[in-house]
Amino acid sequence: MKPPPVSLEQIAELAPPCLRITVPEQYRDENGHINMRWYLAIYDDAGYPLQERFGLTQEYHAQHGTGGFDLEHHIHYLKEVLPGDEVSVYARMLQRTGKRIHYLMFLVNETRGTLASIFECVNSYADMRARRTAPYPPEIAARIDAVLAEHAALAWPPPVCGVMRA
Repeated sequence: MKPPPVSLEQIAELAPPCLRITVPEQYRDENGHINMRWYLAIYDDAGYPLQERFGLTQEYHAQHGTGGFDLEHHIHYLKEVLPGDEVSVYARMLQRTGKRIHYLMFLVNETRGTLASIFECVNSYADMRARRTAPYPPEIAARIDAVLAEHAALAWPPPVCGVMRA
């Protein structure tokens, strides 16, 4: 099912982007555009700056023996992305539980002025010593909640796939 339309102006309300890159030539597949595996790689790279907004830096994780686990993904492929295109990834937080976050990411092709893809994810905070999900510490949960409140106030509905939730 195709998601409801989201304008680039709406996505710009989520600024700043989590990531901006020029798509490398090695992402080209036999059809001349980037292969689906590279969309996930781009979203994965954008996930680290998103987590850093909540204080979940590599240093934080190393100091506390924590990390994160992606539990579920859904990707809508909407428009082609070609090697050499400039792309940006914006994030919209949807909900949080004690251990999980649910969010969307939007891959905007800046070169072509299009929304290329939407990524939906459920991610969990983890205690890496036990290798199990764990509750967010209060200071991290408060930062997530602040972004959730900001994004909940947006005037446009998030284009969720309908089967995922934190």
